[in-house]
Amino acid sequence: MLRAFSTAATGMTAQQTMVDTIANNLANVNTTGFKRSQINFQDLLYVTMEEPGTEVASGINSPSGIEIGSGVRAASTIKVFSAGELQSTGRPLDIAITGDGFLQVTMPNGDLRYTRDGSLQTNANGELVTTNGYAIEPAISVPTDVVSVSIEKDGGVNITDSSGTQSVVGTIQLARFPNPSGLSSEGGNLLSETKASGTPTTGTPGESGFGSIQSGFLEKSNVQMVNELVNLITAQRAYEINSRAIRAGDDMLRTANGIVR
Repeated sequence: MLRAFSTAATGMTAQQTMVDTIANNLANVNTTGFKRSQINFQDLLYVTMEEPGTEVASGINSPSGIEIGSGVRAASTIKVFSAGELQSTGRPLDIAITGDGFLQVTMPNGDLRYTRDGSLQTNANGELVTTNGYAIEPAISVPTDVVSVSIEKDGGVNITDSSGTQSVVGTIQLARFPNPSGLSSEGGNLLSETKASGTPTTGTPGESGFGSIQSGFLEKSNVQMVNELVNLITAQRAYEINSRAIRAGDDMLRTANGIVR
């Protein structure tokens, strides 16, 4: 049986995975703070039929050998944390992180998650929460009788009460990771720490390499539709070519069978 069948099949499987990745990127083109995924491929093991440097005559070595590859596999998908475009919303509780860092989110079981989605709201108790209602960490409560709320570049949450008195009720802190591409996607615009991401470092926005807070803006997805469509066409064509390799192998075997007859 021709090795081309299994080799081309791995190519078709790899391109299916690439299309799946591209489809997810395109589906989240309008998701706040979404970071597109990039897929990496690796070639599979080779069957060595003749080692390079094999002695073909006395004192003469072959300059090359014969190696037949076994195909390709998807090695990994990584998040690309390039900055997305900032979109003005006019809401004082909408914040965008301009630079490195993630908002910290406390889950109901006490675990921490991380996000770039800065569309914050206040719940019934006045706590700053995400769209899904999860409180940010450290917890910040806004009195329900305030006249206005503003968030500064350093993360300070300022309020103005009915008498015109201004005060700071808390400071938003950010988290950074040695390898943010190693974070695990949990859905709901949330990421979780893994052994690959490393231990997070927390700090004040605008200091020690952390990004600053831009109030009244949201960070849009960093998906570039034109690039994704080009990648989609490339994956589709590669899938078709691999299927033709299988068809060509089938024709060759049919021809070989016809010789016997």
